Amino acid sequence: MQAQWPSLVAAAQHAHQAVQSKQPVKFEVFTSEQAREVEAIAARIIPTDELPGATEAGVVYFIDHALKTFASDTLALYQKGLPGMNDLTAEMFPGVVRFSAATPEQQDKILKALEEEGHGPKAPTRRASTMVTPDFLQTIWAHTIFGFLVDPEGGGNRDYAGWKVIGRDPAHSFLPPFGFYDKDYPGWQPAETEKK
Repeated sequence: MQAQWPSLVAAAQHAHQAVQSKQPVKFEVFTSEQAREVEAIAARIIPTDELPGATEAGVVYFIDHALKTFASDTLALYQKGLPGMNDLTAEMFPGVVRFSAATPEQQDKILKALEEEGHGPKAPTRRASTMVTPDFLQTIWAHTIFGFLVDPEGGGNRDYAGWKVIGRDPAHSFLPPFGFYDKDYPGWQPAETEKK
């Protein structure tokens, strides 16, 4: 997947506005049911604990806008992968019909099973691999991380959620280095010392 920075920033702006909106947001690509599933998956990829997670950052809105714009070529993965996640959920936990309806512990077990089957860094049972492709899981993983860490100045996640998690200061403070190597730049003046 190529990084298309202007499009990433536009998707981040959309996510930022959607999260802050007091009105219900109409999704551009997702149905409300699909959005619920994407939000649930993203919330397990970057969960909320003492720090904000994917939900607080509005990642689902970022992904929705991305699928309408720069990542439209991955829409088919979502259209097949989301029902596959629900089918796998129902198979692993009878009576639970959707990934979003599973408990966080069950959701983690589903993602772990996919990871062990080869959908993540490791290798799935054959049943899961026919329901959820590795490309879907890798794509939603990447989109979640993009939506969580994209530059908030371009309209990224609300309240700098992703940056708070990684410890990045949102204030840009560029100070010149001080040392012998920078004393001759144009405009440099020696510091005046106090005379006694």
